[in-house]
Amino acid sequence: MGKPRIIDLHNHVIPLTLIDAARKEPGRFGMRVEDRDGKIFYERRGHLTELRPAFCNIDAKLAAMDEMGIDVAAISAAPPIFLHHLPVDAAAPAASLINDGIAQMVAKNPVRLRGMAYLPMQHPDAAIAELERVVREYRFKSVEIATTIDGAQLAEKKFRPVLRTIEQLGCFVFTHPYQCSAKGGMDDYDFYNLLGFPFDTTLMVSHLMFSGALDELKTLKIVLSHGGGYIPYQIGRLAHGHKLRASTRRDSKTSPADLLRRFYFDALTHDAQATRYLIDKVGADHVVIGTDHPFDMGPENLRASIDAIPGLSADERAQICERTAAALLGES
Repeated sequence: MGKPRIIDLHNHVIPLTLIDAARKEPGRFGMRVEDRDGKIFYERRGHLTELRPAFCNIDAKLAAMDEMGIDVAAISAAPPIFLHHLPVDAAAPAASLINDGIAQMVAKNPVRLRGMAYLPMQHPDAAIAELERVVREYRFKSVEIATTIDGAQLAEKKFRPVLRTIEQLGCFVFTHPYQCSAKGGMDDYDFYNLLGFPFDTTLMVSHLMFSGALDELKTLKIVLSHGGGYIPYQIGRLAHGHKLRASTRRDSKTSPADLLRRFYFDALTHDAQATRYLIDKVGADHVVIGTDHPFDMGPENLRASIDAIPGLSADERAQICERTAAALLGES
């Protein structure tokens, strides 16, 4: 058996299609862009941040993939351009600009790149229309969705038609946090990211489990970033509470323990022993590679982080590096 490819399902871009539009109409898109000394800066968390080439330049992206040993990357919108606060007359065009930009990037090297759709989720009808467009025009197989939509939980009924359409079209969902739902003590030490992002994923999954959404969406596949937050390591507590407390069974009688296999997880735990536990808990067929590139919260050395997983068999390596992701992408 040959060496498996590495397929990265957690890899971000910021397309110039949106940047150029925001430069011309910052008020419409709620995003400030400035040019300084030949560099582009965009607004992020109230501050201007340099748009590094690896976000928007495919040659830079491919060079980084080569350096990390990534054979294929599914590229998705970076969280700073999750524009879920915009009204529909701006949110829908912004989503189209992002998706067109991602498609243009993929077209430059379709052998190594795959596209993930971004949707204006705060406007479900517009989100469905955009989803159907990108699947029809670009054959995207996956959709990136924030863990919360401007503070609203993904499990809310208003988002169910969008999720149902994703399911019916045979796409999978990749979820990524961008806001910190936890309040108090989160502003220090970058805790909004270090603790808040995993918490938001955990909260989203818990709502999906307890609300009955997964009972209704029986075949929808959902990939979780950052190792699934705290879910794999606290699923026993959720299942125990669901069994003993009647209020937790109000909307779903299905145990969270039984619903865990409905999710897929990237291996971005930053700890080899934690990744080993994750594989043992959910199975290598539910674990994929995620780098969070080009953000600094990715692995320092991707191949070394894989090699460091204790007791990783050749079959498990092939599964998490290639086969699970390929199956999700419909390429197995």
